[in-house]
Amino acid sequence: VQLQASGGGFVQAGGSLRLSCAGSGRTFSNYAIGWFRQAPGKEREYVAVISWRGRGANYADSVKGRFTISRDNALNTVYLQMDSLKPEDTAVYYCAATSVMGRTTTLYDYWGQGTQVTVSS
Repeated sequence: VQLQASGGGFVQAGGSLRLSCAGSGRTFSNYAIGWFRQAPGKEREYVAVISWRGRGANYADSVKGRFTISRDNALNTVYLQMDSLKPEDTAVYYCAATSVMGRTTTLYDYWGQGTQVTVSS
């Protein structure tokens, strides 16, 4: 499966953005899809993951209550709605596909290119 992330941009603190992860191939719905982010000089960190049919989701503590992950398998797309953004959310955001739902990058087999999110104070 091939993935393409989009929707990043520049926003002031307290604002919102919605990221999209578009997948190609008929097997998209066979994968759980996760979002990760990487700030300059830091390791890539887990943000959220959604299960194959969208019935289960999990979030990092740092984004819980502010971010919402969802998916539309008919459109082969996963979304990350980001509200109440903070400057510390600034990073390149990546989506990735996994057959084993989890929080570690090594579980993910396919990665999209990143999309930059910048939150100003």
